[in-house]
Amino acid sequence: MRPARRLVDAVRDRRDRRERFDVLPTGPGAAHRVRTFSRLGGSIWLLALVAVSILVVSFLVAPRGGGPVAQSPVVVASLPFWNLANGTEMVVKHRESVNEVSPWIYGLEKDGGVLEQYPPEQTAEVGGRIAELRDAGIPIVPSLANITDGKWAYEPVAAVLHDPVRRHRHVTEIAELVEREDYAGIDIDYENLRAGDRQVFSEFVTELGAAMDAAGKTLSVAVFAKDTDAGYDERNVAQDYAAIGRAADQVRLMGYDFHWNTSPPGSVAPIDWIRSVLDYAKTQIPPERIVLGVPLYGYDWVAGGEGTGVTWLKAFQLATEHGAQPQYDTRTQSPWFRYTDEQGRAHEVWFENAASSKAKFEAARGAGIGGVYLWMFGYEDTDTWHELARSLPVEK
Repeated sequence: MRPARRLVDAVRDRRDRRERFDVLPTGPGAAHRVRTFSRLGGSIWLLALVAVSILVVSFLVAPRGGGPVAQSPVVVASLPFWNLANGTEMVVKHRESVNEVSPWIYGLEKDGGVLEQYPPEQTAEVGGRIAELRDAGIPIVPSLANITDGKWAYEPVAAVLHDPVRRHRHVTEIAELVEREDYAGIDIDYENLRAGDRQVFSEFVTELGAAMDAAGKTLSVAVFAKDTDAGYDERNVAQDYAAIGRAADQVRLMGYDFHWNTSPPGSVAPIDWIRSVLDYAKTQIPPERIVLGVPLYGYDWVAGGEGTGVTWLKAFQLATEHGAQPQYDTRTQSPWFRYTDEQGRAHEVWFENAASSKAKFEAARGAGIGGVYLWMFGYEDTDTWHELARSLPVEK
């Protein structure tokens, strides 16, 4: 995504960029055809034509910058409703480093209708925080997730996706929400879909992308991180990177939960996995549309039980209270420590700090992708903002 003053131009230009990426000859086969053509021609004007063609193709389809990001990156702050107050304060304080914000505030009713997913008593606060973000001049692209009654729910979204009439009505409702609330666009975070939903989910994203285009708004879609099309289960199969990449302005790779609350302890986002995910995504999606999700949280696993989500601040407090010395795993680029609680239970904590986040910022920069989004679970390492500004400076 571009800075605020370029959002509308970006939307209007999207279809042109999409067509260029899809139809121009690329890859080893294209190079072979160009070489063959030049040999057969044998004349100076043909050689010149080939040279110009190669330059045009390289300009249009090459990743934006082989190393550093060639244009101002998109930096999105994703704010779940439970961290909206602190998150908004931090984003406004560091608004020179952020050019988009996504409050994670919308869910689905049982019939597939869109509604607020935060508690009713939080309505006034949410409105106030949205107003603060508007006053700070940061484009707002709220997230809509398939959360029903506070939990991830498959049935409501599946029923909508598989019924063309309901799907069209859903697209219309989303478009009306974005227009009514004067948002810059919408972010779709529909998770835990099944392999059989792949085609209809792609059709939904395509239809919604067209509706956002028509309204001069933007569309982003959150997807599970994977390094092959099949990924590790059917949730990955359900998300067709190439189809989504053609329809959306941003494809947000959820670069986290490599280890999760019910897995064995380990890094939430090991850097070698992140690089593999980016390498695969770039084969399917125009690089400038790829936005890497960077987690600002971790888990505290107790022996014989599950992990509990922890912020950087909570991890710091736990280490201090129990006299634990955090270590830094250079292979995964992640901090961690162990401690024993008052009941004698062993714990292992893996979390994120400024150094681990910097590693992911630099991976995004080196890959030449569109930018990053920060999943701001709670109180993050304040030095993260300094590292973000150094690695991915944004234009205003």
